[in-house]
Amino acid sequence: MALSQEKLGEALNLTFQQVQKYERGANRISASRLHELSRILDVPVQFFFDTTDPVRAAPLGGFAESAQEAFDSDLLGRRDTRELIGAYFQIDNATVRRRLSDLAKALAADSDSLPD
Repeated sequence: MALSQEKLGEALNLTFQQVQKYERGANRISASRLHELSRILDVPVQFFFDTTDPVRAAPLGGFAESAQEAFDSDLLGRRDTRELIGAYFQIDNATVRRRLSDLAKALAADSDSLPD
């Protein structure tokens, strides 16, 4: 997020050493502190629990998100979706990833004709 531990500490009224302890997991972070941190970083609290790669993740929606965006974020919040996406991006071969994507699209298109 291009914010040093020192600058983040100043914004939170903490020392950079305290910020380091939060980052390492040496100290637990309270809900109110987490909320304050999300406000400072301009991200939803869910951001801190999401295991999706932030470089490849879709942009985060705000409070004025559309019904489609809300639907998409619900899907992205599901554990099985995150696991599938993580496994997909662990495939180094671009051709294999494209074929897997094509297979998933074909299965989705045929899902009405497949048995449950």
